[in-house]
Amino acid sequence: MNGMEMSVEVFDLLNGKELVDKQHEAMMLLTVSEEGWPHTAMVSVGEIVAISRKELRIGLWPDTSTTANVIRTHKATLVLFWKGKAQYIRLSLERLKELPNAQYKRERFHAKIIEAREDMAKYAEITSGIKIDLKNPKEVVERWSETVEDLLQ
Repeated sequence: MNGMEMSVEVFDLLNGKELVDKQHEAMMLLTVSEEGWPHTAMVSVGEIVAISRKELRIGLWPDTSTTANVIRTHKATLVLFWKGKAQYIRLSLERLKELPNAQYKRERFHAKIIEAREDMAKYAEITSGIKIDLKNPKEVVERWSETVEDLLQ
């Protein structure tokens, strides 16, 4: 499947709901460095929320290479493995204004999907993506919930 919107399955993963149930899922956000090299960052369902099948909001830690790359290029690719498929989602990003009262300071971005592509091999099955175990799930999921609320403002 190729198009300008994410699949229903990916939308359900990134809808900002049931974060406790999704806490083990991690994704890669790819950007391009000033030197032209690919740069990879791991992100979670607590940093990305789908507001439609064509648009996302992303909250990144300030002063990171990924954030600097997004501010400079306005581009990123989200890569995830979900429900037996690899997902490659090209994004055009626009920086949102800072929320002065946010409990967790993030650089916020509105992302429009430029291209969403699903991939699966005929000869093999994708059995998992990047899986994580949070060291302090209660605290992290609470932070994620706050971040998702901030992204929706």
